Amino acid sequence: MRRVVITGMGAVSPLGRGVDNLVESLIEGKSGVTRLAELMDIGGLRSWVAGLVQDVDSKEIPRKYRRCMSKMSVYATLACQEAIRQAGLRSEDCTGGQMGVVVGSTVGSTQTTQEIFDDFLSSHSLERMKSTVFFKIMNHSCAANVSQVLGITGRILSPSAACSTGCQAIGYGYEMIAFGKQEFMLCGGADEFHALTAATFDIMNAASVRFNDRPHLTPRPFDRDRDGVVCAEGSGILLLESLDSARNRGAEILGEIIGFATVSDPSSIAHPDTLAIERCMRQAVEDAGVEPQEIDYINAHATGTEQGDIAESEAIFRLFGNNVPVSSLKGHIGHALAASGALEMVAVVGMLNRACLIPTLNLENIDTQCNMIRHVRNVAEATLKTVVKNNFALGGVNSSLVLRRYDND
Repeated sequence: MRRVVITGMGAVSPLGRGVDNLVESLIEGKSGVTRLAELMDIGGLRSWVAGLVQDVDSKEIPRKYRRCMSKMSVYATLACQEAIRQAGLRSEDCTGGQMGVVVGSTVGSTQTTQEIFDDFLSSHSLERMKSTVFFKIMNHSCAANVSQVLGITGRILSPSAACSTGCQAIGYGYEMIAFGKQEFMLCGGADEFHALTAATFDIMNAASVRFNDRPHLTPRPFDRDRDGVVCAEGSGILLLESLDSARNRGAEILGEIIGFATVSDPSSIAHPDTLAIERCMRQAVEDAGVEPQEIDYINAHATGTEQGDIAESEAIFRLFGNNVPVSSLKGHIGHALAASGALEMVAVVGMLNRACLIPTLNLENIDTQCNMIRHVRNVAEATLKTVVKNNFALGGVNSSLVLRRYDND
């Protein structure tokens, strides 16, 4: 198997546009969560907070491509373009068949679907229906639109595993390069916020509802006073390539993917399971060829739900004990669903290269059922070499990645 490295990254998040902006805002402890007045008008919806992308101009993308895009495809395309620029790739590197795409979303554009049915159910007519709407609601819209804009002719894949999507996408891209099927892979996820997204969690009593008047204080992963998920939007993208290719190009190497695992948990379609999470992390560490005691940091999935935070804390303790620093970044940006794993991975790479740990925002009083692990409470200097990234999804889809700092070996 070939070694696989990261040479480019892109980010569109509730903290703004660009990788540097994301990482620096996280280090500064900023929150991208706001209160949305329009959510207050929806009967039965109790959660009025979200993490929304601001100041993105879709007109940066030529109209012939933009007309087939919803917001999530716009976010993914802009993030991919940033990753390609950072990697120093040329247009022919995208179009020659050596580059593939693995970019997924939870579903197609819910906003577009709503607009279709608003029109159809009121008019009972197709006369005003535009031919481009279908391209916005396909489950693989983001991957297809990115490939169209960049002229990519290699492999294309669009995993749809909700909160595990971004992490899975990076893992699948890693395996494609490791097995010699592609030289480059654009990997990650994208999602756009819609009221029904928040409603999904609210109906399950898993959405944050007690901090509507103090949005910057939620979500609260691992905290005693947490009350659920805050939905968000955006896109995170990593450009992976073989180590040989990166060396031959003289590219700056940002990190190396050395392990990946994704497993199914059939015990429940809704509730996380400690043993399944432990099994996923263990397989990822074994795939990386390292021992649990070699892990220097764990970036947790932790969304701010009681069952999820406790199950992940217990699993981490079972495998790694209480000596490994752990934090979640959802307190800063909310839960960007399919984009979350990749956006958080971008930040983890930032930690590796800035030699620092970013804490869990809003973690003021650690839940007694989560206090068996070592929580990061403040920004701290830390020389990190090998780290684990977790993401878990409804449906029992668990994913973990192992990332190592590249030391020009």
